[in-house]
Amino acid sequence: MTKSTAKSTAKSTATGSTAEPSATPPSAIESITTSDGVRLHVVVDGPESAPATLVLLHGWTMDHHSWDDAVERLPGQRVVRFDFRGHGESAAAPPGTAKISRLADDLAEVIERFAPSGPLVLAGHSMGGMTLMAFADQHPRVVEQRVLGVGFVATTSGGLSKLRLGLPRWVAAPVLFGEKVVNLGLARVRKPRLLGRWAAIARPGVRWLVFGRKPVPGHIAETAAAVGRCNPANMVAFRNDLNLHERLRALGTYRGVRAVVMSGGRDRLCPVRDGRVIADALPDAEFAVYPDAGHMLNYERVDEVASRLSRLLAAAVDTPARATA
Repeated sequence: MTKSTAKSTAKSTATGSTAEPSATPPSAIESITTSDGVRLHVVVDGPESAPATLVLLHGWTMDHHSWDDAVERLPGQRVVRFDFRGHGESAAAPPGTAKISRLADDLAEVIERFAPSGPLVLAGHSMGGMTLMAFADQHPRVVEQRVLGVGFVATTSGGLSKLRLGLPRWVAAPVLFGEKVVNLGLARVRKPRLLGRWAAIARPGVRWLVFGRKPVPGHIAETAAAVGRCNPANMVAFRNDLNLHERLRALGTYRGVRAVVMSGGRDRLCPVRDGRVIADALPDAEFAVYPDAGHMLNYERVDEVASRLSRLLAAAVDTPARATA
């Protein structure tokens, strides 16, 4: 494992970026119906002729828009994103399917449809990173034969059942108990979206929970809006499944794949120690820590995240296909 500690010293612009993204053609809006009948919203950028495809997975309560700023910084690259079931513009998850294991199967079907051949680079933020672990466990041959780069962004291989939100135990316990009580009610809500146009009321909580120092107000608003677009019953079901996520062993499938692990020093959900566990399981991984950032690295440190993904893509083009049994 190699480790780098990164600090952003340049002055931020109104969008929170220090770089000027290049103009790119409009995204192609697609859809796919999964094998269990769920319509997924898919967004494809870049030419089909690109030598490798980057597949980006968002986090719990987010959607593909959380990667918009990063994709703008990857002009000319083939990038595939999709909204998880119950998130964004995708349809709701049927009962019993709001699980990380099902997201891994959805990912396999999206890859088969929109990136059926050629080298792959996979990157996942938060629950997206957990989905990549489940994908390695459930679809190891795809990883072994096609994946030449992987990025784990503000995520964990397990331990969420012991979450403390960066608080003392005696403070965290009642906060998490209150969350469980609220979720019992939300699980019975049958409307398709949690907050809709009232998403702004979530901004103070979002600011405290998932951002580090000096966040850009627009990023807080975008994150709260994504939370508001979630299906409430699905959101709760996925939250419960997060507590069951224990996939450290699955990371072994990614050994030999060029990897980068990124953590925020002020992340309340997936702290630096979680990133270190992942990096330790991948001895050749690069481990980057951003001390003042929180959980939303694809907003808070978008230039750095995009740069590391760009390097994974470049390396994938220059790397021979992995040997298979």
